[in-house]
Amino acid sequence: MDDLFLTIGHRFGRVELRRRMRDYVRGLLAPVARKNSWQLAEQAGHRTPDGLQHLLAGSEWEPDDIRDDLQEYVAGKLGENDGVLIIDDTGFIKKGTTSAGVQRQYSGTAGRTENCQIGVFAAYASARGRALVDRELYLPKSWTEDRERCRTARIPDEREFATKGELARHMVLRALASPLPIAWVTADSAYGQDNRFRRLLEQSGVGYVLAVPKSQFSVGCSRIEGLFAQAPNEAWEKISCGNGAKGPRVYHWAAVRLPAVTEFDYQGEVPHRMRWALARRSISKPDEIAYYLAYTPLETTVQELVRVAGTRWAIEECFQAAKNECGLDQYEVRRYVGWYRHITLAMLAHAFLAATAHQPWEKGAQPVGRPGSLSSQ
Repeated sequence: MDDLFLTIGHRFGRVELRRRMRDYVRGLLAPVARKNSWQLAEQAGHRTPDGLQHLLAGSEWEPDDIRDDLQEYVAGKLGENDGVLIIDDTGFIKKGTTSAGVQRQYSGTAGRTENCQIGVFAAYASARGRALVDRELYLPKSWTEDRERCRTARIPDEREFATKGELARHMVLRALASPLPIAWVTADSAYGQDNRFRRLLEQSGVGYVLAVPKSQFSVGCSRIEGLFAQAPNEAWEKISCGNGAKGPRVYHWAAVRLPAVTEFDYQGEVPHRMRWALARRSISKPDEIAYYLAYTPLETTVQELVRVAGTRWAIEECFQAAKNECGLDQYEVRRYVGWYRHITLAMLAHAFLAATAHQPWEKGAQPVGRPGSLSSQ
């Protein structure tokens, strides 16, 4: 951990600020019941939480700089050439109306409409582990159209309304420009159905396997579900898309090659990319079918498509671990900059755990948990 602190220490101009940052991150990793400024200060031996509150609210440092350092750290510890970038959002239940971006809105985390903030996140996953690597706070129009309310929450005047898809596109571009080795991008249907999101990935030359709704338009069929409606039994293959809490996640999968798009799929007159439609059917409940669109190198197999599709669950594991282990959702800050600072330091703590969980495998020892899990901690 000292090496990690040395890596990011220059982002904090004064010695006392660096010490507070170290105390804050160590507190996030400690067995503290509620990881707010008061209890983190007590864990660090501070008489009051003033110093840690100043770290989040009033001090001079840029959380985006720490995010950039975090991406470089994750690239060095977990990077693999077939790495997958995963996009998803999560909710933070809040009381009141003053926390930046809070309103009654649907939270997939809660599975219902709640008074909450929504954060859009990117995670990186490889065989060596998985970690959160970027974040953006979603600001509803009820906020961006009320500039006085924004100023009270210290939201910059230049921050305008952006959809979750737009925030996701910004994060993808940052990740592709970072040291992270990314071969694939995956996301759920909220992002996969966004044509602009898919086009960005195609223009960037990165492969994707993106969930889409059954009503998604597909070349050759008005709805993607129609491509698989009459598929014979032999078209479905039983494949595991990765291990879950209860063992391998096994489904029936079927894949259909789609026509190429000259603009994106050819280099000159030579094809270099393929397009697929993919379907995942529950073995015990065959009426439950999920659909995907994929954009891949020519040599990609159906098994590889399934692997990438299954990797999407890694970000859910990141959310759970970062909330349970690192206090991702236990902040009490209300202002915009405080949210970014706490969330970024919690992501840093989680990345440290993910990297540490991988180390026993590197040394040939047998860890308690699976690779990249936090149970080996």
